[in-house]
Amino acid sequence: MQATQGRMPARWRPWAALIALCAWAGLALQFWLLMARMGNVVEVVWRLLLFFTIISNLVVAVAFSLIALGSVKLRHPLLIAGLALTMALVSIVFELLLRHALHLAGWGLVANALLHDIVPLLTVGAWLMLAEKGHLRARDPWIIALFPVAYLIYALIRGAAEGLYPYPFLDLHKLGWQGVLPTVLGITVAFLIFGHLMVVLDRYLGRR
Repeated sequence: MQATQGRMPARWRPWAALIALCAWAGLALQFWLLMARMGNVVEVVWRLLLFFTIISNLVVAVAFSLIALGSVKLRHPLLIAGLALTMALVSIVFELLLRHALHLAGWGLVANALLHDIVPLLTVGAWLMLAEKGHLRARDPWIIALFPVAYLIYALIRGAAEGLYPYPFLDLHKLGWQGVLPTVLGITVAFLIFGHLMVVLDRYLGRR
């Protein structure tokens, strides 16, 4: 599969700019809110980079900023599909496992909506409506899954070293492996199922 070549379709740039703007705004708000509590830039950045939501939104912000500026290679069908599937994971896991545990207000609600709802929705929309279809392969969900798996290893190593885990369902100190593994395996299986459904839909839309 070759990366998309040629001129940038006009509809890509405003959509990419909107996604980038929302992602950067959510990240900036989250930084500002945490900075008000911690007061140290290095500590705030290090703390934020513990969370899959932050890392994923940062990748989306950079990628779609470059697309909005005219990058053709970053519109590769696999990359756009990977970003869409990753952001869907961010939103669904938050809705099912984390939303009930948070009590947000004010700007915290705005940052949360941007990072967990709006950016994922727009990213999935970009794949559905703008990305070239018919290029995904059966192995692609496994390739995309390398990103969250790498994050999981990173989060568990940091948690073990610092005693601070990003999410309650990853807390090895409280839950042990017997408590963490079922949730992790369930999320992984669901991710791969949705990924393969995306491949099926991609092929169907490609034929159309």
